[in-house]
Amino acid sequence: MLMLRKSEDRGRAEHGWLSARHSFSFGGYQDPRFQGFGDLRVINEDRIAPGGGFPTHGHADMEIVTYIVDGALEHKDSTGTGAIIHPGDAQRMSAGTGIRHSEYNASQTEPVHLLQIWIEPGRQGLAPGYQQAALPPLSGGPQLDLIGAPAGGAVTIHQDIRIWRAIVPAGASLSVPLAETRKAWVQLVKGSGTLNETAIAAGDGVAVREETDLLITATSPIEALVFDLR
Repeated sequence: MLMLRKSEDRGRAEHGWLSARHSFSFGGYQDPRFQGFGDLRVINEDRIAPGGGFPTHGHADMEIVTYIVDGALEHKDSTGTGAIIHPGDAQRMSAGTGIRHSEYNASQTEPVHLLQIWIEPGRQGLAPGYQQAALPPLSGGPQLDLIGAPAGGAVTIHQDIRIWRAIVPAGASLSVPLAETRKAWVQLVKGSGTLNETAIAAGDGVAVREETDLLITATSPIEALVFDLR
């Protein structure tokens, strides 16, 4: 069973330096129908103007993953970590018992386009931490890369979740298996096509239940995130 969440139906926030779309309730946007999906709490699609960003602020007891679509983001946090995140990087910050961080567009001339993802951790009170790693280079064909998982992903996520990057060239298809006991959320980052028999376009999200195979077929080149959830 698939439920489509159209891009244009998401929450919106416009702050001049920031243009944001919220798949789930966040900040001033609250929708009782969309309070997250399982352990997945937030998917914000943000476009940050050159030189703009989020000044230092705090989080606790949340796994935060930032996925760069275009541009570069500068990260600094209270663990002493400073990093630039680019497309093709996997990044995870564990807020744990408390962390403070800032995120700014690393460019003074070009915007940065990203997805920020919040995941409820498997337990509270973890030590704060940061991890960043490169994903495999693009092959030119369909590919499925494990961004984050409890073990075996590019970065470790402290929850029973697997986040996949799905790349599907135009005219091609990619199958993503899903266990009978699992559910999934698919967020289309770029492109258009179908998920099983449901038409999808950039910005759309799809809640998936009671399916054991997700077939992504691209009419234009697709980049998507697939969240395999308990």
